[in-house]
Amino acid sequence: MRVVFWGTYDTGKPRTRILREGLSRQGVELHEIHASTWEGIEDKSQLRGFVRLAGIALRWLFSYPRLAWRLARVARPDLVLVGYPGHVDVFIAALVCRFRRIPVAWDVFLSAYDTICLDRRLLREGSLAARLLRRLEASAIARADYVFMDTQAHARRIERLFDLPKGHCDAVWVGVEAERFPRLPLAQRGHGPFRVLFYGQFIPLHGITTIIEAARLLRQRDIEWRLVGVGQEAPRIRALLDADPLPRVSWMEWVPYEALAGELREADICLGIFGDSEKAASVIPNKVFQIVASGRPLVTRDGPAARELLVSQPGCTYLVPCADAKSLADALLAHMALAATAQSPCHESTRPRIDATAIGEQFMDMIRRRNIVGRPS
Repeated sequence: MRVVFWGTYDTGKPRTRILREGLSRQGVELHEIHASTWEGIEDKSQLRGFVRLAGIALRWLFSYPRLAWRLARVARPDLVLVGYPGHVDVFIAALVCRFRRIPVAWDVFLSAYDTICLDRRLLREGSLAARLLRRLEASAIARADYVFMDTQAHARRIERLFDLPKGHCDAVWVGVEAERFPRLPLAQRGHGPFRVLFYGQFIPLHGITTIIEAARLLRQRDIEWRLVGVGQEAPRIRALLDADPLPRVSWMEWVPYEALAGELREADICLGIFGDSEKAASVIPNKVFQIVASGRPLVTRDGPAARELLVSQPGCTYLVPCADAKSLADALLAHMALAATAQSPCHESTRPRIDATAIGEQFMDMIRRRNIVGRPS
């Protein structure tokens, strides 16, 4: 099977790298036609400054003539895969591929309308800009022959948001770069404080305020809280901590991706997401896969997406109600009581289901379910 991975997709995202590696491991002949546009930009919604925005926009737009020319001339593949973010890419890919009779699959991954208008509320729902964004995204989805998200729950949400028939959208998990997040030995529990780790973008979906409220509930306990990240919610979190300081909460705005395994090594338990939006219920973020791969105990919000991967298992996995600081605090206390007796790392049976090989298998299963092309030769 020959696949052209095409567009301005962001190779800085684990999603892109894992999917690409997974296809290669499945024996797919993968040909990349790529223009580097997004590297180094972790949170695209937080881009600021006219000069920087204009520079990215020009680089992005000027990449399309060459991308389209190369797609028109490449040896005919079985499938063209448009990566994330591909909201403009898919229009151009569909135009070229229509003439060449090549099916187009689009890894939507995240809905721009859902993220910007409903989850982060950067545009008011119902405003002219929001309606235009929704219409643009609906049109982009219609251009692709096949679209997929990161979970089945997320796929169903996109179908509801854009009035698509049930089953129109499919799903392939994000997975984990297992070589970067190896199985870690049990955290050594001496007489020091219990260590709780959160890392990720400070966005509403992650529910950072719930973590701060839980830290307040447990401020008299011997617990150290480590937060790593920055983003939209950072000013609000800073104001909360300034108004009522929590000396046991440390906050570092950034660590290199390569250093995350070291952060996990030092943690007794790790935190997922706690936001109360429908989107938060529909996704499994990168860090949850990374925590699971590392064998670290995890507390995260319950929901349909989480249930695709996880089951409640005291000592390893705690699924709690969203935006519920007391439930989070109770889960941490319950784990503190069990941690001293832990005998082995957590999530042993789950790790083989989330590495690049498994993600490649998910993609190929989707290809076969949809009758896009046959099995790879």
